[in-house]
Order: sequence, then structure tokens, then C-alpha cells
Amino acid sequence: MIRVRQVKVNIDDNSLENIKKCTSKKLNIKDEDIHNLKIIKESIDARGEVSYIYEVEIETNLENKLLKNKDVYVPKDESYKFEITGTKQMKERPIIVGSGPAGLFSAYLLSKSGYKPIIIERGEKVEDRVKTIEDFWKTGKLNKNSNVQFGEGGAGTFSDGKLNTLVKDKNYRMKKVFEIFVECGAPSDILYKNKPHIGTDLLRNVIINMRNKIIDMGGTFYYNSCLTDIVINNNKVTEIVINGKEKMKCETLILALGHSARDTFKMLYEKGINMIQKPFAVGVRIEHKQDIINKSQYGKYSKFLPNADYKLTHTCTDGRGVYSFCMCPGGFVVNASSEENHLVINGMSNHKRNEENANSAIVVQVSNKDFGNNLFDGMNFQRHLEEKAYNIGNGLIPVQLFSDYENNTISKEFKSVKPIFKGNYKFVNINDIFPEFINNDLKEAINYFNNKIDGFNSGDAIIAGVETRTSSPIRIIRDENGMSNIDGIYPIGEGAGYSGGITTSAMDGIKISELIAKVYKN
Repeated sequence: MIRVRQVKVNIDDNSLENIKKCTSKKLNIKDEDIHNLKIIKESIDARGEVSYIYEVEIETNLENKLLKNKDVYVPKDESYKFEITGTKQMKERPIIVGSGPAGLFSAYLLSKSGYKPIIIERGEKVEDRVKTIEDFWKTGKLNKNSNVQFGEGGAGTFSDGKLNTLVKDKNYRMKKVFEIFVECGAPSDILYKNKPHIGTDLLRNVIINMRNKIIDMGGTFYYNSCLTDIVINNNKVTEIVINGKEKMKCETLILALGHSARDTFKMLYEKGINMIQKPFAVGVRIEHKQDIINKSQYGKYSKFLPNADYKLTHTCTDGRGVYSFCMCPGGFVVNASSEENHLVINGMSNHKRNEENANSAIVVQVSNKDFGNNLFDGMNFQRHLEEKAYNIGNGLIPVQLFSDYENNTISKEFKSVKPIFKGNYKFVNINDIFPEFINNDLKEAINYFNNKIDGFNSGDAIIAGVETRTSSPIRIIRDENGMSNIDGIYPIGEGAGYSGGITTSAMDGIKISELIAKVYKN
């Protein structure tokens, strides 16, 4: 096997047959000299004449000759390895709190290795969670333990299912994450696409399949089970309490809480678990017609390509960073609230990303300089904005045309862009939600982004508020062994402050499982 980089393919035909023809042409060999071909990477080069760029793996009898080409090489072993080197006997089954990507992937690796984890989830299994959330979007009736933030699959289940990350992966954990996803029913193209995504519609079934595999391998799930207390003796966890009454013996506790577990953060603080503040970002969602984004990104080639995304950054005149976050091509804006009388939004796309609008969060970086130095000041700042959003919208998603946001007036009707929302909405003045510096930075950045994407600052664009859950406002401190200051407690994932998004959270879950396997035998 050899690999070939920089295989250029016209966008109007990226069939496997044509990729093979383009590969043979690049190598100056006959098509029949390639006995087998596998796509390793796919990306889009939008510079000048838009084209697909592939890296492929091929079988051929001409390896030695072709290796003289600078774009041809022999691949090294990229297989993930999970090693059990621990010698300590585990007295109690490990307990994982939370079944988002960090918790699920930790559970998968531990189950596969014979540790038989117990998974505690405050929300519902995904099938029931879907029904609960759809009812919330229709009626506004919130289940505070099972919603867009809480429940099997985590917050990412009701998002775009994006899997791209900038993390360096020398241990091939990311490759393993994608392989497990495919094993559980995700599209196989996530193994090679430059910006892989699953989509909320497909991700739900993937989660069900993953749960069933974990159970088959010895894991056990408990739903509607909220961690309410931890018993600590001699600086070691010995027991946990579920729903305020049910006790479980525990010596290994993996905390995969998610970034919205505010009540749990407070309980952990009261128990003496070391935590620190961390910065995050807040802002709005902006909605455009997807065609505007496609034409700006791809020009005349847009009809040949999937709906385009974007990634935008700007440093404002006051020195603050503003950036796009969780961009959803062909998607929805969704009410993602998890607390009574508070409102927060997110973006969501199905696998086909075929809705008429594109949406993305546009968020402003904030830190302790803006909200105070106490541990929960950042969290309280989030809650304050969410409460204002709820009140100003009477429980409905606050919306405004960008032109009216700039002019500080309430919109009366939508124009060329029609909202594609999950949840009801209301015209308000979003200026009344945020402090002045956030409003100023959002307006400056959106106008600046028009230099990158023509029409971005269109007066017809819809903005909605508020986007506050970009990342956890808290980091739970852990040492080089993955453990907190309390023996036996392992904080992981986005809620603990060690990841951002589905892939990095899953990778962190795998990493902690590796560290546990260095201590305990199975």
C-alpha cells in the first residue's frame, strides 16, 4: 500500500472511478495499474478554480517506482491502541456521570476492555428525549432534566453533529472516535471528509446503537438519575447519591457533566473539589439565506457543491475577539433552554443540511474583567443574560433584523430571510439584553465580516438571542493522572473545561479511560 497526496478532481465528477482516473493521470500510469483505491482525505480547494483535493491509498505493483514522486509515501501504522497495564483490583464498577460524547466514549472503551461501567444520566434516553424536546418547542413546557442540554447524547445531539477539530492527534484517538461512530451507523465518509459531520437526525440512531453495544459489552445505564451528592472519606470518593435518595458505592467516578450542569458544579464546590473560572463567549445567532453563503464561498461553482460553511474572526477596536461559532449550513435555530425562566439558543442541522437558511453564533469573548473574580461569577453572568432574554421575549426566542438592531428599533416584519426556528419567537430589541460593549462589538464584527462574505451585514439578516453556552465557565482541576484533588474522581469533557465539541469531548473520554487502565486491571 502507498498513499498519494494532492489528487485534483473536477467538482462536477468526484465519483470513485474518476478519482481513480485522476490518480493514475497524476502518477503517469495506466488505470489498470491501480488494483484498489481507498479515499483517505477529501477537501475542497476554493482558491481560483474550485476543485476537490484527495489523498488516496492504492494497491499497485509499481510501488518502488512511484515512491520517487514527492506526493507518494508509505503510510505508517495509524491504528489506535488501548493498553491495560494497571495492577490494582477494582472493588466497585466505575461510575460515569453523563452520557454526552465524553461519557459515552469513556463507557465504550471501558466496556470493551472489561470494566463494566455504570452510566448515570439525569435526562432521558434519546428516543424519549426527542419527544420531550419536540413538545417543548411546540408548547414551551420545559423538562429541566431532559432538554436540549441534558439527556442521552449530550447537547451535541441537537446541534449539527460537527466532528472537525484542530487538535493534534498523535495517539490516533480521533481516528478511533470516527471508527466507532461508523461502527455504530454513522456515514462512512466522516472517515475522510475535511469537515465531517453526522447531522442531528442520524446522530440519534448512532447513539442508540452505541448504547446497545455498551450494554452488550457489560455496561449499565440509569436514566432520569441526577447526581445530587458525593460521599468523601479521607479525601477519597466512597459513595454517590442519586436523586437525593439512592446510594451507590463508588471508588472510580468519571464526571462527564456537560457545560450546563450548574447545580452539579455548585454541589462539587461545596464538597471541596478544586475548580477555577475560565473565559467563554456570548452573543447572538445570525441567519442568512444559504445561497448568499454558497455564492460568496464558491462563486459560479456553488451549484456543484454541498452547502457551504464559514469560519470568521475579528479583533474589535476595543481589543476583544469576536468569532463565528457552531456554524450550521442549511439548518435551524433552536430554543436550547435548560432552566425555568431562562432562555438560550443553539444551531442544529440534519445530515443533508438542506434547509433554506444558514445560521451561526457570532460571539464576543468575555472574562473575569467583565463579570467578577468569584468562581461562579461567569456562570451567573450567563444566567443573567438568559433571564433577560426570557423576560424580554416573554419566554419566546428574541429576534430582530440586523438593520433594526443597528438602529436600536424593534422589527415589524421579516423581509427576504424567513426564520427557520425550532421554538416560537418574538420581535424585541436585542440591544436591551446585552451590555453596551457586547452590542458594539457584535455590530462592528458583523459589518467587518461583510468584507469576507458579501451580504453578511444585510439588513434582512435575522439575529436571535441569546447564545451563552459556547463553553463551560468552569474548569475542574485535574492532575497528570486525570484525577481531581479528591482521589478517585476524574473530571472529563466540555463541562469540566477540557474540550469543546463532540470530537474533542469523545477523545477526552478515551484519554481518561486509558489513564484508568494504567491503574486498574480489568
